[in-house]
Amino acid sequence: MSDSAPPANAHGPASRGEPELAVVIPAYNEERRLGPTLDRIGRYLRASPISWELVVVDDGSTDATAALVRAARRADHRVRLIRSGANRGKGHAVRTGVLASRGRQVLFSDADLATPIKELERLRAALAAGADAAIGSRAHRAAGVPVERSVPRRVLGRAGNRLIRALATPGIADTQCGFKLFDGAKARRAFGLATIDGWGFDIEILSLFARSGWTIEEVPVRWTHRPGSRLRPGAYPRVAAELIRVRRTARRGRGR
Repeated sequence: MSDSAPPANAHGPASRGEPELAVVIPAYNEERRLGPTLDRIGRYLRASPISWELVVVDDGSTDATAALVRAARRADHRVRLIRSGANRGKGHAVRTGVLASRGRQVLFSDADLATPIKELERLRAALAAGADAAIGSRAHRAAGVPVERSVPRRVLGRAGNRLIRALATPGIADTQCGFKLFDGAKARRAFGLATIDGWGFDIEILSLFARSGWTIEEVPVRWTHRPGSRLRPGAYPRVAAELIRVRRTARRGRGR
């Protein structure tokens, strides 16, 4: 259910007149954090010389999330709202937004904006240099690019990343940072094949990019833990199950 005009063919390449950049934000009961995020992203994009759209996917929120986006849309028609009738999961929300996007490049950003929107410049530079996907990384460090997160999240993150690398995405140190930029046409193609609705969607998409022979570059970005994270310890077994699904699908693909 969308509060904006019907999207163009979600699986086809961007055509003339379509924006250079689409920013996709999944949101579930984010009335406390989404307002400042929309303000910061909106200011950044309006100061940019490129054309853009901002697509917020409300994943069945029961709070004022949708009202915040509608207010932003009244101020700027380039903001779009897509609503889900039920809470389907982060992967489903991101997939819905990407497939509805029209940008020649598509950025996925978390609603808490733990990675500042200005870090987009680093990712766009990687695509300009030839990458098909540029993913924010908290594991590849560079001078002047700090990462702030709690010790438990750091320990769990490192252990999870090692397992993900071993089973699904060899060579990628951080698959789960919520700040990724894709070639738009390739993103719509990959997300059109994706099936994971939960937290493991990043792993599936990166696996699909790798299996297609598309270049993925990790880019060090600033990142700060924000209170109110939706990822709870109980979610890790579900992510592990999704990881196994990705592994099995990749094996079947190689066997054909």
